[in-house]
Amino acid sequence: MTEIKDRIDRAADRIGSVWPLHSFVTANPLSGFENRPFHEAVAEGRRLFGGRGYPRPEIFRRAWEDGRIDPAILRDELAANGIGDDPETLLEELAERETERESEIDDATATVDRVLAKWLAAFLDQGHANWSMPNREQGFYTAWRDLAPHDGDVPACDDSDDLPETALAALEDALGEYSESRWDAILEHQLAALPGWTGFIKQRADDDTDPWQSEYPITLAEYLGVRLVLCDLLDAPVAPEEESSDTASDAGSDAAGDEDVPLEELWLSAWEQSYRRRLLTGVDETATESSHGDGQRPDAQLVFCIDTRSEIIRRHIENQGHYETHGYAGFFGIPMQYQGYDSDVVADACPPIVEPQHLIADEPETDHGETATSHDQWHGLVHATRKHFKRLKTNVVAAFPFVEGGGGAYGSAMAARTLAPSALYKLGTAVDERVPSTHEFCSPTLEYPRLSDDEKVEYAQTAFELMGWTEFSRLVVFAGHASHTTNNPFDSSLDCGACAGNPGGPNARVLATICNDESVTAELRQRGFSIPEDTVFVGAEHNTTTDEITLFDGDVPESHREDLEELREDLERARAGAAAERSESLTGTEPDDPVRETARRAVDWGETRPEWGLAGNASFVIGPRELTDDQDLDGRAFLHSYDWTTDPDGDALELIMAGPLVVTQWINNQYYFATVDNGVYGSGSKVTQNPVGNVGVVQGNGGDLMTGLPLQSLKAADDEPFHQPLRLTAVIHAPVDRVTDILGTHENVERLVANGWIGQLTVVDPTQDNQVFHYQGDLEWEPPAEQPITQQAAPSSVSSD
Repeated sequence: MTEIKDRIDRAADRIGSVWPLHSFVTANPLSGFENRPFHEAVAEGRRLFGGRGYPRPEIFRRAWEDGRIDPAILRDELAANGIGDDPETLLEELAERETERESEIDDATATVDRVLAKWLAAFLDQGHANWSMPNREQGFYTAWRDLAPHDGDVPACDDSDDLPETALAALEDALGEYSESRWDAILEHQLAALPGWTGFIKQRADDDTDPWQSEYPITLAEYLGVRLVLCDLLDAPVAPEEESSDTASDAGSDAAGDEDVPLEELWLSAWEQSYRRRLLTGVDETATESSHGDGQRPDAQLVFCIDTRSEIIRRHIENQGHYETHGYAGFFGIPMQYQGYDSDVVADACPPIVEPQHLIADEPETDHGETATSHDQWHGLVHATRKHFKRLKTNVVAAFPFVEGGGGAYGSAMAARTLAPSALYKLGTAVDERVPSTHEFCSPTLEYPRLSDDEKVEYAQTAFELMGWTEFSRLVVFAGHASHTTNNPFDSSLDCGACAGNPGGPNARVLATICNDESVTAELRQRGFSIPEDTVFVGAEHNTTTDEITLFDGDVPESHREDLEELREDLERARAGAAAERSESLTGTEPDDPVRETARRAVDWGETRPEWGLAGNASFVIGPRELTDDQDLDGRAFLHSYDWTTDPDGDALELIMAGPLVVTQWINNQYYFATVDNGVYGSGSKVTQNPVGNVGVVQGNGGDLMTGLPLQSLKAADDEPFHQPLRLTAVIHAPVDRVTDILGTHENVERLVANGWIGQLTVVDPTQDNQVFHYQGDLEWEPPAEQPITQQAAPSSVSSD
């Protein structure tokens, strides 16, 4: 039995983890293959899941004709691989050998998939079903075994006693028909049949804190036990067909051998290098160090998440006055879980690679009793009304008379939501202005478990060190981010990925609270941080759908009210500029009132694309703001503040490369694969999606859990892609030897670069007049070009779309 469990664990390494939809976490769907070169991994992805690994030929053609692929770069890339044909001939060759994916699933296996998915949806439901599957506390296999005789889709099963008693017994019975040398292939094949559901089970089983897993346990062994029993009852094949060498290479050039890099990857690499050259052409070669701390105290400092959407609002804020903006991972370095006021749910608010250490809860302040009462009365009424209507709709006796009596009211409400979403927004705004928000009377408690003084100091110090801070303005704003959308199953994918798909405002408030602690600032001063007595830290939240920034300013003293009001006015002007830019990217034209348009998209329940999220992401820049502040990066760059002069030992850079760089690679690869094959690595159109059990979505009325982003998050129209499927370009402003040492220490990071999961890694070395070094693998760098980066020729006819 132990041997079978070990084999299951090894096979499961090939399956990417899938998180529940309410805490959508971006992940590389081929993360199980990151120890292999990119072209080998995508070939394995085609073999196991049927997914393509490179953009279609027409995408390369569009990039070529739009001038996004530099001809000289493409020529050099092809020549380096012994290819002398002209690009047009190669594009025609790619198009000619393009084949549509053919379904190879036999009818019996399709039935197994359908029946199993039905039971998985019932068992894994997270509070959505009114009548839940019985006996779930006994585990998936036992609960299913008890009910299987009552399933009309399962033939020849009249008594549960006829089925193996345990999942492992079922596995032993099924695998016993084959030689042990084939067991690994069988387990891998069966897990890959429904990678969405198995990825979800894998993630849930590995989460020791998941309350649903504690109450209703499920394992991959139980999943396989049920699956193999169904295969037996439905006469479906258990073992995969053994592939011949011809079959292995028959699926197109994605299935290249270990040595041969496919032609598609050469085109992809040339496209990525062209993008990198344009990015580097705009880098300020005079920025050898940050101007932060130059003695000119800014009006305010604002710290945003490194999220690509922050790049847009930061530009517009900087245009309003003497403001300094910075980028930092959106959980603000606080490894926490968060429980909101009036919420029964405890949510992780830190990246999956970080273990939560603290439970932060919102609790009302004693001097805001009336405000809390007003909030409670309104929200209590709304909650009671919703609960009452839900009971009427789901009650067997009351359902039909409720429809007869309430149909008119519901119809009017639906008409208003459909035909007048802007009016609905105005109504909601009016209510919000009269009903207190929780941040007006609640503050985050830091006692679960108690946050020690040492921990508070360490969290603040780490933030300042990673960003290279030596100077502080009167107002310092930590701005987390969240989205606002309606009728959107993927709303958590638009929230903060660094906060596990949750809003980042709570984390920002916690760090601001920590930094306002007089004992913390006193200790930080002892450690060399010159924090003036008049510096006040403020939490905030950036709504990425509307670009509104809410300041959690309840604790700001009267002495800073004038500064705060001036900042608030400038933030509103920045919002208008950012909203205009965002609206144009969504519709192709700038509306008359961009603020109103973005607000409409947020409340329109028929809006499939309320915002672009991180679509378009292509690069990660680690360095001072001065490096790129003259560029319009078009919302395509993750920006992490870093000053090499304040990090002599490279400790801060090491944390950035081992953490945020890895996470942005996940994000980038999820967008990449969902774009190149949305049917396998994405989730198809929102129009035909159905949410399942508060855990995910399926296409149509059943089947596998979809694992990635919908088409509307990636395309402007069916034939008009928005996201450019490029692997991440990383640019680091630091001494090249420092980066080399970090890569040598962190093999997992070096492997991501060497194997092509991070497409390009470039160092701009400030100790060598900002000369550029490109990583070549094996801790070696391409020597810098003779010309300065700002004098390199950029490709002509470059499109910004």
